[in-house]
Parts: sequence; structure tokens; C-alpha cells
Amino acid sequence: MLHTALLDRAAAAPMLDQVLAWSAVNSGSRNLAGLATMAGLLADAFAVLPGEITLVPPEPVDAVLPDGTRAEQPHGANLHLRVRPEAPVQILLTGHMDTVFAADHPFQATRLSAPDRLNGPGVADMKGGIAIMLAALAAIEGDPVRERLGYEVVLNADEEVGSGGSAALIAAAARGKAAALTYEPALPDGTLAGARPGSGNFSAIVTGRSAHAGRNPEDGRNAVVAAADLALRLSKAAGPRLSVNPARIEGGGPNNVVPDHAILRINMRPATPEDEVRARSALDAAIAMVAATHDVTIHLHGGFGRPPKPLDPAAERLFALVRDCGAELGLKIGWSATGGVCDGNNIAACGVPVIDTMGARGGAIHSDAEFLMIDSLAERARLSALVLHRLATGGRP
Repeated sequence: MLHTALLDRAAAAPMLDQVLAWSAVNSGSRNLAGLATMAGLLADAFAVLPGEITLVPPEPVDAVLPDGTRAEQPHGANLHLRVRPEAPVQILLTGHMDTVFAADHPFQATRLSAPDRLNGPGVADMKGGIAIMLAALAAIEGDPVRERLGYEVVLNADEEVGSGGSAALIAAAARGKAAALTYEPALPDGTLAGARPGSGNFSAIVTGRSAHAGRNPEDGRNAVVAAADLALRLSKAAGPRLSVNPARIEGGGPNNVVPDHAILRINMRPATPEDEVRARSALDAAIAMVAATHDVTIHLHGGFGRPPKPLDPAAERLFALVRDCGAELGLKIGWSATGGVCDGNNIAACGVPVIDTMGARGGAIHSDAEFLMIDSLAERARLSALVLHRLATGGRP
């Protein structure tokens, strides 16, 4: 039974107008003014739902600067909404208002790149997804089944930079939920992301000893060379279930001075929790070896902010529910593993089954070719509304 009125309400929501308005606001992760504007627009839009909307300040997050000092990184506030916490079925819906495009990035405007393709910053990732989420929730609020369904919504302001300021809020909202839906974009053909690796970002601060490069270089301890050696050693730890990306070395100075300071920035992506343990062991072993070989000290900052997200039986049941709902709507829903990470990783680590690509169909995200397939707005809103109805009426992940 397709519940035509419910699906029609979801499809009729003004999603395209919302995407156009929201994408006109630059909400890059470090643009606090733009994020504040975006949070206000989203609070106004989500006010059509019952429950109290709050803007939750971010938790403190620090980062290692190029000189090796640590400084707090500012983040935007996160939108939080709770509706019917007493209802028998409780779910979590999440999305992010930030994009990867800074206020001074040249990619700021939307345009039609094809009759049914909207090109613009964040149109797929994920302002289109937020519009779909809202359309589905508003549609459910017009159905009697709403009394059985309670939910929390978190729209965070720092997903594109790791969710350090919002991770605690998401974890608290995930507690006790039967399932979660996150509105990252699906692939252009509608394929959803299945298993995801974890992700860890690290800064290895190398401290050596300066010396004159001509008179007494042997008295120096070259931090740049040590950092390069560490990068090479870590790259050898990469394999089929662990990617290692030594991304940048910062440091050095005049050509006639042995450099006493360098920082190596590293990203590691383990496929499973066991691979994460192996990755950390490889990191610790390489640091110890390089420190001893080059007579330097190395301080490591960072961690695995995104746990691995393998598919477990509960997640497979939730995927099956979404697949079956898609089939009722004439959609073929498939999924495949991906190398990307998102807040779905953190939700799954809380023991809650999650599908994290419930958003619009689109592609070329994180580039100036990013596009949203306009017809997928109504399509995906109908899918979400039906999934929510199934969960409320006894569907179990």
C-alpha cells in the first residue's frame, strides 16, 4: 500500500526553491557568518515541524598550527530538534549545513548545467539532502502514523572538517534510536553507500636540532628529513584494507640552516576496527623508529575521528527495508562500499543502524562541477516518507 496522500505531500514540498535559496548562502566550514545565516534559514524552515529547535554551540576543537602550537578552531552552531520523545519508535535524522567552499572560493552561484541538472555549491552535498529530509518529515506530520514516530534532527556545521565540534551532540542524539537516516547524496544512478572505512587525521610534530648547513651539519638533527622518512615508512603500511596518505610536510627554512622543526600531516583509512588497531600500531612503530634513527622527538596529535562502518546484520536489515520501499515506488535501490566517510560512521559506532546516503542523486561533489539531479528531489522525498512510515508501523532494521 503506497499511501498516496503521504507521498504526494512529500513530493510537493518546495525543495528546489529551498535548495536555490540555501545554496546562495556561502556556508563553508570556516565561514562563521555564513554558517550563522544558514542556521537561521534552516531554523525557520524546520519550524513547520513540532518540537523545539535549538542552536547548540560546538564543542571545543583544537588543531596544530604550522609552527607546532595548538590553537582552538572556531566552528558554527548546530541545529537540534526533538519531536515526540515519548513515541514508541525513535529514529535519528542528520545532515550538515557546511560545504567545502570557502567564502573566497570562485564557485558561489547556481546554474542549470543541463535541463535536469543544477550545478552549484552544496546543491547535492547536502542542501538538497536537507530539503528532502524536511519534505519527508513534514509529510509524516500530516499522517496519523506520526503519533507512533519520534525523532531527533541534527544539522551540524562542521561535517566537512570532521565533526569535531558536533560529534558529542550526534552521539547523544543517537542514543536509544532504532535507526538513523543521514542525507548525504546518493550516486547519480541512485546507488547508496554501504560499508565505509574509518578515517584518522594526524599531525606528527618533529623537533630536531638546528646547525649551520656548511660548518657543522653533523651537529644538526634534520626535522624535515625525519618527517620525510616517517612519510615513506608509513606509506609502506598501506594495503587493501588500509589506505595511508602522507598529505603534507611543513617546516624548514633557509638553505644554510639544518631545520629543527617539521610537521607531517597524515590521513589513514582502515576498513575495519581490527585494521584501525593495526594502523595505530604501524603509526606508533614508525614514529619510534624514526625518532631513534634521526635522534629527534616526535609528538603526535590527532586520532581516528571516524570509526570504520562495516555492514552488520542490523544495517543490512535497514538497507533491505529501504530497498523494498524503493521497489514499491518503482526504484531500484542498490548499495556498494565506498572509500568516503561521514557522520554515518559515528552513528554506526553508537550501535545504531544507519543509511547515510538518503539525499538527492548527484555527483562531482567537492568540486565546481557539483550537480544535483532535480527530479531526484521529489523521488527521494517520497522514498524517505515511505521509509519513515514503514519504520513507524513495525518495520525493523
